[in-house]
Amino acid sequence: MECNKTTRVVVIGTGFVGSSYSFALLNQGITDEMVLLDLNKEKAIGDAMDLNHGMPFGSPMKIWAGEYSDCKEADIVVITAGANQGPGETRLDLIEKNAKIFKGIVGEVMKSGFDGIFLVATNPVDILSYATWKYSGLPMERVIGSGTILDTARLRFLLSQYFDVDSRNVHAYIMGEHGDTELPVWSHANIGGKPLMSYFEEHKEEGRSLKDLDEIFINVRDAAYHIIERKGATHYAIAMGLVRLTRAILRNENSILTVSTLLRGEFGLEDIYIGVPAVVNSSGIREVLELNLSNEEKEKLHHSANVLQNAMGPIKN
Repeated sequence: MECNKTTRVVVIGTGFVGSSYSFALLNQGITDEMVLLDLNKEKAIGDAMDLNHGMPFGSPMKIWAGEYSDCKEADIVVITAGANQGPGETRLDLIEKNAKIFKGIVGEVMKSGFDGIFLVATNPVDILSYATWKYSGLPMERVIGSGTILDTARLRFLLSQYFDVDSRNVHAYIMGEHGDTELPVWSHANIGGKPLMSYFEEHKEEGRSLKDLDEIFINVRDAAYHIIERKGATHYAIAMGLVRLTRAILRNENSILTVSTLLRGEFGLEDIYIGVPAVVNSSGIREVLELNLSNEEKEKLHHSANVLQNAMGPIKN
């Protein structure tokens, strides 16, 4: 990415996640231009007006409701469009609906001459990231799913609450499907550099038990169900996660984030998009960080991958 180039992000879908992302992107002033696209053009126009009216309180940015042709000059196209997860619905229940929607969206974006990076947030994100890679014909490093970036953030937050430590000093990953088969990587979790289990042993006297960690993970895994039950959708935290990814790309940060990317032999897995730690920069995915997982973690990751592979019918057929 050239230093003096005007940066442009196109957001496709201005529902809960898309509009929250747009607002967070404006607040953090990460791009020069932001284009909003939605099937409901009036909604996109309304959002652009509303965001523009906040400009005097933030950083200068050009924001407008656009067309697919605006993707030609975009560095990043963020797709948040699609059917949402309803109460009691799993993310995998959405595959057929959203695969059809994505075929149309990705086709239109590529028709514009787009040559940037796709960020996919729509669920089931691992499968739709794979679909975007297939439909677009772009190299795998330029199609990135939000993966387990949010699950990882939820885990770090809940551990920080439990141990009363700043969440930015809690380092732990959730890997696998962004969904019911995801797994916590306890073997690599640490607090300020101290392995989690050592830290746990030292703070045991406060009436804590290892069962609490299982409880924390269950709350991470099922967080979306709890939030959807209460307010209908989850959108603020994932929006912030997407902005973090956007910053890593536009500022060439070489940040390690748990995203959905294509595995080509890493962790013994092939031809699947799944949540793993990866280095993200202006080229997209620079490399996958292949952690040395425990046998149990490896089994759980392979189980998660099998569930995703078995659900891929609508994309691969």
